[in-house]
Amino acid sequence: MKPITLFYLANCPFCKKADAAISELQKQDRYKDIEINRIEESVHPEIADKYDYYYVPTFYIDGKKVHEGGIFPDEVKAILEKALEA
Repeated sequence: MKPITLFYLANCPFCKKADAAISELQKQDRYKDIEINRIEESVHPEIADKYDYYYVPTFYIDGKKVHEGGIFPDEVKAILEKALEA
């Protein structure tokens, strides 16, 4: 299992939808132990500036960008599945 790094903005509607999907999926045993490092980019710009992205939410797994921008629940699930891959 690989940790996920998630860049978001607190007032972003797409970020809120992504967070809701994550919360719902992590109620399931399959996804509950996936570590998600959430970084609010306006609070931690010094961290965000080290990554190459423009839109939020942006997901990285193992240092590689796997999704950027608006997102649907099935895409969130695919990201969590990717984090489970060995």
